[in-house]
Amino acid sequence: MDQVAIDQAGDEGRLSGKHILVVEDEALAALHLEDMLQELGCQVVGPAARVKHAIELLDQEMPDLAILDLNVAGELVYPVADTLAAKGVPFLFATGLGVASLDQTYRDRPVLQKPFAFSDLRDAMAASLITA
Repeated sequence: MDQVAIDQAGDEGRLSGKHILVVEDEALAALHLEDMLQELGCQVVGPAARVKHAIELLDQEMPDLAILDLNVAGELVYPVADTLAAKGVPFLFATGLGVASLDQTYRDRPVLQKPFAFSDLRDAMAASLITA
């Protein structure tokens, strides 16, 4: 087994069992993301298709990590990001708009450029958890 395969297996092992909040308003994108997360052994919290719903979920359970679509049903996801940051929960953004579209406050956060591959998701999640 080469070093890349060993590293990937280690990342997947670190992600297994983690509770991941998904905030995504596009049903097909949310389902695809759920499938990928389940393949990594993660437990999906949500998905939340509205900012208000995501905040309600956070009132019930704090996830280990969150994946946030930047624009959720026409509303920016920053209230969710603010709550997560205040609680010290790592999160990353998933957007087709890129880092430049983020508010300056969050430009240091990982961004998954939509559409993204399974390996991109795995790597971004592992990096987010390591640096948290």
